[in-house]
Amino acid sequence: MFPVARAALNLAARGIQHTAVRQAHRKHEPNFHDKYGTLVLLGGASVFVSVWGYVLTQLGMEWGLSPVGRITPREWRE
Repeated sequence: MFPVARAALNLAARGIQHTAVRQAHRKHEPNFHDKYGTLVLLGGASVFVSVWGYVLTQLGMEWGLSPVGRITPREWRE
């Protein structure tokens, strides 16, 4: 390996190690996701379930997706 490339990789690795050590010793401040993430996830799940529960039970949709018995062949024209 070329000496310049080796030195560049060594500097990059040293910078990454320095950043990791610095972040490991820092106190963790809770952000929005730490504070409200579970609440937002549960709220979204409850809205999802309630909307689809309404759609599937109260909307009166016909769920017969099979065309068997509904489509009849036309007479052949010559």
